[in-house]
Amino acid sequence: MSTTTPAGNVSKGLEGIVAAHTRLSDVRGDIGQLIYCGYDINELAGAVTYEEVVHLLFHNHLPNPKELAELKTVLAGYRELPQGVVDLITSLPKDCPPMHAIRTGVSALGCYDTTADDDTMDAQRRKALRLIAQIPVITAYFHRSRQGLPLVSPNASLGEAANFLWMIDGEKPSAEKESTMDMCYVLHADHGMNASTFSARVTIATLSDMYSAVTTAIGTLKGPLHGGANEGVIKMLKEIGSLEAVDAYVADCLAQKRKIMGIGHRVYKVLDPRAPHLKRMAQVLSAKLGEPKWIQMSERIAELMLKEKNLHANVDFYSATVYYSLGIPTDLFTPIFAIARTSGWTAHVLEQLADNRLIRPQSVYTGPVGLKVSPIASR
Repeated sequence: MSTTTPAGNVSKGLEGIVAAHTRLSDVRGDIGQLIYCGYDINELAGAVTYEEVVHLLFHNHLPNPKELAELKTVLAGYRELPQGVVDLITSLPKDCPPMHAIRTGVSALGCYDTTADDDTMDAQRRKALRLIAQIPVITAYFHRSRQGLPLVSPNASLGEAANFLWMIDGEKPSAEKESTMDMCYVLHADHGMNASTFSARVTIATLSDMYSAVTTAIGTLKGPLHGGANEGVIKMLKEIGSLEAVDAYVADCLAQKRKIMGIGHRVYKVLDPRAPHLKRMAQVLSAKLGEPKWIQMSERIAELMLKEKNLHANVDFYSATVYYSLGIPTDLFTPIFAIARTSGWTAHVLEQLADNRLIRPQSVYTGPVGLKVSPIASR
């Protein structure tokens, strides 16, 4: 007679389990606070650029002018892709989802880097900075290629946010568009032990390589319960169609127990501290573009969900409207998240390597034991 092993104490989804010490970021869900290396996100947003945050995550302090200029020069110098990777990206099916293309492109980068398996910390930092610089280029090249448009070469005079917009649009962005994208990068740079960061740390903890770790992270971010949620928000708004239809849509979702995309968060029990910054940007952009219904619908959904379920909007809820108002295609929303989060992923990879231990949790077996093999003819 078969039996099962006794059940143990299991934290489904590893909820509440501490897997690492980190100096990089802290998500304080009970009070709605996000900290990067000692700085509250509200202190950083609008006050520093994305490159300054990259320096902060890598060096644990904000850069002085000389350090910032040097970092910008290094990042701009790393943007060029190996021709083999360019050929691969441009040969992918035009209907390939961008996150698939980016994941494939990053994996291919490892094939062209002769230092891919160099495990010295200096080499690891160089690879990290190259990925921060090259993932936006992969994204832009694929986006232009799938439209049958000529590729736009990186512009070394532009910062990370402006260069990405330049490469997808073929024209230099306005100061407002650049600053909006830059702040989105800052808000998305890191976020504690989220699913994609954890997966990157698990991969590098085996002493794999930087490219494998970031490829793992991209695959994890792709899911609609993680980075893919922002695409779901704009699809939901389009499905609703008008401000007048919001109440009925929300009521139906609640009755059918269907998830409202962009509402609620695994860690934050109060308002996501990034959401107000994105909400303000969405309000400004919507007003300037003369299409305020998207933010009006969003605000009504947020109001109803707070009232009915005591759930707050998260970062994806308003970032969707910001990106849509900037004219960015819906399926590039999650890639932009990946572009920004590469700084956090790679910083965590470096931190993991500095004090590494193989990440190997256990599981509780709930299947049968003692089964006997019967001859195949009698099965």
